[in-house]
Amino acid sequence: MKKIIIIVVILLIAGGAGYYFYNKNKKPTITFSEYKVERGDIELSILSTGTVKPKNRLEIKAPVAGRIDQVLIKEGTKVRKGQILAWMSSTERAAMLDAARAKGEEEYKKWSALYLPTPVLAPINGTIILKSVEPGQTFTNTDAIFTMSDHLTVEALVDETDIAQIKLGSAATIVLDAYPKSPIVAKVDQLAFDATTTNNVTTYAIDVRPEQTPDFMRSGMTANVTFTVQSKKDVLYIPSEALKVVDGKSLVLVKGEKAPVEYAITTGLTDGKKTEVIKGVTESDIIMIQDYSIGDGANASNNPFSPKFPKGGRGGRK
Repeated sequence: MKKIIIIVVILLIAGGAGYYFYNKNKKPTITFSEYKVERGDIELSILSTGTVKPKNRLEIKAPVAGRIDQVLIKEGTKVRKGQILAWMSSTERAAMLDAARAKGEEEYKKWSALYLPTPVLAPINGTIILKSVEPGQTFTNTDAIFTMSDHLTVEALVDETDIAQIKLGSAATIVLDAYPKSPIVAKVDQLAFDATTTNNVTTYAIDVRPEQTPDFMRSGMTANVTFTVQSKKDVLYIPSEALKVVDGKSLVLVKGEKAPVEYAITTGLTDGKKTEVIKGVTESDIIMIQDYSIGDGANASNNPFSPKFPKGGRGGRK
């Protein structure tokens, strides 16, 4: 029995060693994915998040304490400078009218005509974003009865590494979390000069103003902002993953008759996924990208940019 066990163990060890050396010396099969050189648009952009805020927030207070008689506007109403927002009575007028009303309707009309109410006017053109009073409500001359803004903007925080690429007037797109299917065309309205540092991350606040403020846009909404830094139309491009930089040269593999051919190319704008090709390949070329898998034993022998792949050049191709 012991001899049988020893023989089985020896056979298992021999089989395992043979399997190991077989796989070690086995050359992996190299496979490639093919991608056409395409023509289209490339846009370099910076993404950020922000919050909708009034550009200039203005609180409207009455000149004297009193009581609101009539409110003429609603929240969200766009008003012009000098427009009457409400009618109010001073504390004295309100007390006098209350006493007159107690004596009868004729008495009330008489004193109402003698002492006219005071109008509350809009000091600037803008939008009413908050109404703090209702008819019959009393207030002091320190209470804000309306709040308005001239227009709404999005305050976006941009990392200091990206701030140099954003200029005044740069194009931007706002997408509100509440309305993801309704992008808003905008532009950069103001760049902050003072930075904010949070958790060792330095950011700058950038005001982005919509070209046309939609009715559904509200103060306090969360927004995603895309800043368009640079864009090119109708250019040749390839997948960025197809590029390999060796000694400062950008290389790609182009499909050949028998094997992929290595070509040096001149690149331009990239958005991370696509890279513009200025020189080196044409729209009819097929770009080869090697398929890798975990544990495939990839080494210099199956490196698509190793010397075993023939080198080529636009001048030497048929």
